[in-house]
Amino acid sequence: MRHFYFLSIAIFMLLSSLAPTTNSYFMMQQQGDMINSTCQQCADVSTVFDYDLCVTSLQAVPISHHVNLPGLAIVAMELDLANATSTVRTIERLIASKKFDPFVVDCLRDCLERYANAVSKVVLAIGAFLSDHYGAANMFLSAVVEESMSCEAEFRQKKGEPTPLVKENYYMFELSIIGLCIINLVTMDPSLSF
Repeated sequence: MRHFYFLSIAIFMLLSSLAPTTNSYFMMQQQGDMINSTCQQCADVSTVFDYDLCVTSLQAVPISHHVNLPGLAIVAMELDLANATSTVRTIERLIASKKFDPFVVDCLRDCLERYANAVSKVVLAIGAFLSDHYGAANMFLSAVVEESMSCEAEFRQKKGEPTPLVKENYYMFELSIIGLCIINLVTMDPSLSF
C-alpha cells in the first residue's frame, strides 16, 4: 500500500503544477463551471451517470478548482483509487467481525479480491493516462466498473440476501464512470494537454 501513497503524492505534485498562478475568485468560479459543465456533458450521454455525485465529488477536492480537463480526469481517478482502497479496509473489517453467515463471508472474500484488483487497475489507469495512452486508461477503468458490478452480483446469488457493500459498489461504479467519461472528453479534443 505504500506505493499508492507515493503515487498519490506524485500526482498531487503534478496537479499542483497545473494550478494557475492567480488564485482569484473568478478563476475558481470558472473551474466550478467547468466541473458542472463536464458533469452535465457526461450525464447527457449516459442514463446511469449520477450528475450530483459527479459535481459534489469533484468539487470536494480543492485542487479540482485549479486544473484543466486532463487534470480533472486525474482527480476523478484519484477519488476512485481512494474509494477502492478504503473499501478493501472495510471488507477486511467486515470479514473479521465474524457476524455474517458463510455465504456472505465467501461473497466478501470474493469482493475483497475484486477490490484489490480494482486498486491495481485504477493505478494502471492513472499511469496509462499520464502517458497519453487513453485507450489503455479507458480499458483499465472499464475493468473497475466490472469489478464493482461483479461484487454486487455475488450477493444476489442467494435470493433476498442483503448486500453489505451496496454503497461502496455504487460509489466504485459511479466514480469509475466519471473517470471514463472525462477520459473520453479529453480524447475528443487532442489539443488538451497538461
